[in-house]
Parts: sequence; structure tokens; C-alpha cells
Amino acid sequence: MKYVSTRGQAPVIGFEDVLLTGLARDGGLYVPESLPKLDAETYYCPTFAEAAFRVMQPFVGGEVADATLRAICRDAYATFAHPATCPLVQIGPNDWVLELFHGPTLAFKDVAMQVLGRLMDHTLSRRGTFATVIGATSGDTGSAAIEAFRGRAAIDIFILHPHGRTSEVQRKQMTTAIEPNVHNIAIEGTFDDCQALVKAMFNDLALRDRLQLAGVNSINWARIMAQVTYYVTAAAALGAPHIGGVQFAVPTGNFGDVFAGYTARRMGVAIDRLIVGTNSNDILARAFETGLYQPRNAIATQSPSMDIQVSSNFERLLFEIAGRKPEQVRAWMGALGQQGSFVIERNFLNLVGKSEEAVFAAAKVDESETTATIAAVYRETAYIADPHTAVGIAAARKIRSGSKSSNERGQPTIYLATAHPAKFPDAVARAIGREPDIPERLARQLSAHERFQVLPNELGAVAKYVQDRARLGQANR
Repeated sequence: MKYVSTRGQAPVIGFEDVLLTGLARDGGLYVPESLPKLDAETYYCPTFAEAAFRVMQPFVGGEVADATLRAICRDAYATFAHPATCPLVQIGPNDWVLELFHGPTLAFKDVAMQVLGRLMDHTLSRRGTFATVIGATSGDTGSAAIEAFRGRAAIDIFILHPHGRTSEVQRKQMTTAIEPNVHNIAIEGTFDDCQALVKAMFNDLALRDRLQLAGVNSINWARIMAQVTYYVTAAAALGAPHIGGVQFAVPTGNFGDVFAGYTARRMGVAIDRLIVGTNSNDILARAFETGLYQPRNAIATQSPSMDIQVSSNFERLLFEIAGRKPEQVRAWMGALGQQGSFVIERNFLNLVGKSEEAVFAAAKVDESETTATIAAVYRETAYIADPHTAVGIAAARKIRSGSKSSNERGQPTIYLATAHPAKFPDAVARAIGREPDIPERLARQLSAHERFQVLPNELGAVAKYVQDRARLGQANR
């Protein structure tokens, strides 16, 4: 398996290099040259870990031995508290919640990050090298990455988060890590500012090579391939492909989780439709509706992991709808950099709409609708949804009310529950009148001492901080 950049001007490389590289050297994102097709046996795996092995094995392309990859998957998902790893919970006749939050940090990012940390550690140890992992987080990626990489001998990890724009729980899950290889940086700005700083450091090729920078955001293909697994297992649990297709409702900001679903569909999973739910930071809903991709200023909401206006993984979808022509992607990205927006041709919009044939549907969910959805779901079913999950549920309900309902045909709708409600106690309490129960592990973190550094939104200041503290930066002085 070889990987190409969406912008077409970076070397074609293998899986291990993609794993350690993250962002391509031309600023693009790596994607496989071709997608494997799932065989029937993958649908009927005895465990989630075995399904993950079978999904990821073709993408690894033999660069990690099968026995090693299988052990990595087994060890990664042994950290999850639920025996099903990612269980389905029924909340209606054909409505199901896919709980992705039973990992160590109570967020869906654990599904991929627990694998990513082990894969990187294995690769670096085999090569006898070190890496400086750097990432940006709007809330959950940072804690999941820190949990996966804390204490690893060959890796220093630096996570940038927007100062004052994550929930208290999200922040403390990151900043209470005491291992010396963990560095938390609070940026005086938004998540988009954090993401731009990370990309700028990757695009400084001299800095990148000196520190051996590696990425953990969903720009890293290994994150996407791991997330494909739960689309496979959820569809199979509800009888796909024998019952026909299912549809997934996905709350998203950076488009990585949705793109994993799109990848699963192209690999053969019986997915009829992907419903994209955005909060008030609605660039994806606007782009799907009009074809105009135009970031605005990000605003803070009760679903902070989605407070994003520049959706990095959208570039991977653009590459596909452009017929894998990197020159078209470069033109769009050039217009975004120079003019602040670009327009996608009308044929793209054939993928999107309210008809049953559309691959994507999208809806914006504002703050009042998010709160009302948490309250309604709790009133109807006693199920407590976090605000991100509520955005996905509300988006699906909007799409359903505006079109001939798939549920009238008996088609299951699967809502991705991306975070435990205990991570957002204030938002939940506003909706249902009480805070959710706090898991014991989280309670311990909330009372622990914090350690982080506030820095201005300036590339020079952040790059200097990283160089001064990374072991590779100190060694190369």
C-alpha cells in the first residue's frame, strides 16, 4: 500500500512513513493510492479488536507484521471499559446510539489514538529513532493523544489548545499529566489558530526535520483508518448488508470522523447516507448547501470540539470529488489562502441533499436546539447525550423532517456518541436539571494539579517553546 498527497507534489510513501509524517511536505494530506474492499468475514468478527485488525491490515501493507498489528489492536482496546468496546444503545424503533466514549479519556478519539500511540512506539523502536509529536485540540484530541503517548521513551508530545475555550473537564484531562515528555500549551486564540500554528511548524521543513515532527490530529491517515472500524462493526451489528443500508449521523468540525464513514462506504460497508451535523460554526453545512467554502470567525459553544471553521479533512473529500486531480485541490487551497474562500463546482453538490440517493446531508444546529435535543432525548428515553452527540441527533431529525424519512422504510439511523456526558456537566445540567454521574477515573483528574503554559498566538514564540523543550531540539543545538 502506497500513499499520495492530495496536492500531488510530495513523495509517494509507505504506511510507516505516513504514520510518522502526518502532513505531507507539500501541505497536503496523505491518502491511499487505492482503497481495499472489505471481505465478508470482516463483518462477523468475534471482537472489536479483531475487526480493527482486519480493517487496518490492508492499509499497513505488510510494514507491520500481522502478529504485531493484531497484538497492538488487542492491547489498545483492552483499555476500554465496555466489553463491546463501542456498544450500540437503542433509543427508538430504528434509532441507535453508537457509544464511542468508553476509552481512557471518555471520547471517541481514544478509538484511534490508543492504536496510533502503540503503532508509533513500535515503529520508532524498530527504527531506533525519536519523534516530537505535535497536535492541536479543540477539546478531546489533546487528552486522547496525551493518554496514548504519556511516558513513552521515544516521544515528546506537545499539545496546543485554545486558552479558555475548552470545557474545564477537557482541560484538566490534558493538563494533569505529570510525565516529563508531556507539554501542554494554551494558545491565546481559537482552535483554528492552534491548527494553523501546527501546520506552519510542519511546513517549516528545516524545523520539521530537526525535531522529527509527527502529527496526531486527524491529518494523520492512521487516525482515519482506525475509525473506519466502528462503522463496520455498527453496520454489521444491525444486520448490514442483509437488511440493506444504514445511515449514520455524525457531529463534526474537522470532518475526520465523517471522512472515515465515507471511506468505509467506499470500501463496501452498506452505508446509504452520512448526515453531517455542525454547531453554530457551520462552514461544512454552508459548503454542502451552496458550494461556497468560506471560513468565518469561530465562536465558542457548548460543543467546543466542533468550534472549527477550517475543516482540515475536507481536503481529502475534495481530492476524491475532483477525480483525484491534485491540481484542482491546489487551486482550491490557493484560493482559500489568497481570497479566503473557494467555490466547488455544482457537480459536487450531487453528493449532497435531502433525497434518499444523496451520500451526504448536512444541517446546522444552534445552541438552543442543542440544549432542547439533550432535554428531549432524556425526556423520551432517559438517555443522557453530551452536547456533541445532541448536535448529530438534532441534525438527523432536521433532515428527516425535511425529506421522506428513511425510518419509514425501516432503515436504522445510528447516531455517533462522541463524548461521555460527564465531560460537559454544565451543558447537561442546563438541559435536564442535573449533572451526569462522574466516572471515578475522571473524578480523580478533576482534583489533580495542573501544568500548562499560556503562549501568544505567534509562531515564533510557540516554535521556540517546542525547540527549547523537545529532546531532539536540545540535542541539535
